[in-house]
Amino acid sequence: MDGHNVTFLVFDGVKLLDVSGPAEVFTEANQHGAAYRVRHVSPGGTPVTTSVGPLLPVDGDGTGTGRIDTLVVAGGDRLVGEPIEPELRESVARLASRAGRVASVCTGAFVLAAAGLLDGRRATTHWRHAETLARAYPAIDVQPDAIYVADEGVYTSAGVSAGIDLALALVEADHGPGVARSVARALVVYMQRPGGQSQFSAPLRTPVPRQPALRAAIEAVEADPGADHTVASLAAIAMVSPRHLGRLFAAELGVSPARFIELARLEASKSFLDSGYNVTETAQLSGFGSPETFRRTFTRRFGVAPSRYRRHFTATAQ
Repeated sequence: MDGHNVTFLVFDGVKLLDVSGPAEVFTEANQHGAAYRVRHVSPGGTPVTTSVGPLLPVDGDGTGTGRIDTLVVAGGDRLVGEPIEPELRESVARLASRAGRVASVCTGAFVLAAAGLLDGRRATTHWRHAETLARAYPAIDVQPDAIYVADEGVYTSAGVSAGIDLALALVEADHGPGVARSVARALVVYMQRPGGQSQFSAPLRTPVPRQPALRAAIEAVEADPGADHTVASLAAIAMVSPRHLGRLFAAELGVSPARFIELARLEASKSFLDSGYNVTETAQLSGFGSPETFRRTFTRRFGVAPSRYRRHFTATAQ
């Protein structure tokens, strides 16, 4: 069969796992009947310094006219806090014009966005930077909870190891689920990871409230999420009426007091599950009371049942 050319665009500061993870998937697929040819290019055609220090050799600057079946743009921490330099933006635009499909890993989405390749499309990136991407590029429909997104030949993936999920999806598209499953088994990774990014991200990232009354209520919940909190009890702590407390939560946090309590309990429940507590124990400790209520709320929020989350993410016993 004809080979499939996979080209990784790399640069100084590139996160090594963004490159090596997907590359291993494509290389392993060759042991199961695929014929991927992996190469690396950089804007200047010179080796690049990776996030962990060592230089990564490259095969050139990609200015040739050869076919690119899949272009993969890796990520790097600096892509979020600094402007995308013209050389990198122009390189991805030039390479993408020759590619059958284009993909990014983690913050590599910012490079695609800077080149205009995500305008009018759905896309994702690392959960920590999804809001930044959406603000900087309003023409993109950012999907903050997706592990990866495919939109008419343009693929974007979430943080770091999600590049492996994306590469497996591309292998499945090229060679079917049997080959992709064999690759996943060989690499000891999920064929399809359960849930979305929210199982790894913190669901509650609360800014410091401006109002002392609101701050008192929030601190009471965060100090003991499993306590018997109600809107009335929090209002008493804050020394305001329940109605006024609701207005404070809506104005500063955009959620109701009840929703805030639920989110705090969900975050606490993940910590309990991570520490080895079972579902019934976690339901009690985190304030849900009923295991069934806890299961329903957890599954709705994270897209995976707490028992399944516990199997996959519980810390190894010491």
